Amino acid sequence: MPNYYNKDLYKILNLTFEASKDDIKSAYKKLAKMYHPDVAGANGNIDKFKEIKEAYDILSNDEARKKYDVLRGFYTQRLEKEAEKSSYKNKYDTYIKQAKKHSEKPESFSNSINEALDSLFHTKNIKQKFKEEIKTPINGSDINLDVNVSCFEAITGTNRKVNILHTQPCPNCEGRTFINGAKCTMCNGTGEISLQKKINVKIPKDVKQGSKIRIKKEGNKGLYGGKDGDLYLIVNIEKNPYFETEGMNILCNLPITPFEAVLGAEITVPYIDGNINVKIPPMTSSGQKLRLAGMGLYNKSKTKKGDMIITVLIKLPQKLSKKEQELYDELKTISNDDIRADMNAK
Repeated sequence: MPNYYNKDLYKILNLTFEASKDDIKSAYKKLAKMYHPDVAGANGNIDKFKEIKEAYDILSNDEARKKYDVLRGFYTQRLEKEAEKSSYKNKYDTYIKQAKKHSEKPESFSNSINEALDSLFHTKNIKQKFKEEIKTPINGSDINLDVNVSCFEAITGTNRKVNILHTQPCPNCEGRTFINGAKCTMCNGTGEISLQKKINVKIPKDVKQGSKIRIKKEGNKGLYGGKDGDLYLIVNIEKNPYFETEGMNILCNLPITPFEAVLGAEITVPYIDGNINVKIPPMTSSGQKLRLAGMGLYNKSKTKKGDMIITVLIKLPQKLSKKEQELYDELKTISNDDIRADMNAK
């Protein structure tokens, strides 16, 4: 819900909610001269002017003003006043007619006066009627919520329990902030209340980074019969030093030892629904890529599948035993391959 619903836009323009369009336009022009830096010079206040401009943009637009007035309760109050004025006039005319009619019968004239005055000042039913008539349906806003999943959860699908913070018009004051001239005690005069709700949601298979999952009617509640908003889960695939996804492909950084790189090996690698065996050919270099066709993600139509691309990273041991040290020394002694020969070539 936009922030301006929490502001009294009429007060910003030094007006009341009964102001006409001409009043709003006139007030804006007057305040713009006082605060716009290009007009007021050193006395200008850009922040104040932005606030005035925002108030004018909303209140000068009939559709936007109506939505704002309904949520703030001004729309109801304005129509009530108009209804009361109209009601007073009609009842006053009725009273005059009754007075004339019974002017020659004092005993009935007194009763007529009492009935007219009683009717005149008991406007509760009229207010209630207009409240029911002007409750224009307002749709609830959508809620966006980030949800984190692992790389393999993105592939296989998973379930998550998410916490949703709903914001909705206060049921006590119906968003008007005041009741009978006093600040609403339920919402403390904000016109809104916040409610937390936990729901279980399903993350579908083969979801991509940044995907939006729509859950109908789990957004903010509508007002006066308006539709509830939707919940949108924005998928964030957690960073993993070994696995990530790129489009339809699964990328894997696979650490291997120096002897596995030289001699070759068959290594067990975690996969979607278990493990797979990956063959490392002899004399594999660090950074070399291996492609496993069809081991990636499906496209949206489930007609094509990506690949698993393995990047081999030779990782040195952090600690050597005495025997390992001896063997490396021996290897250094017997090795006759000059791997830097190209550097010395002129």
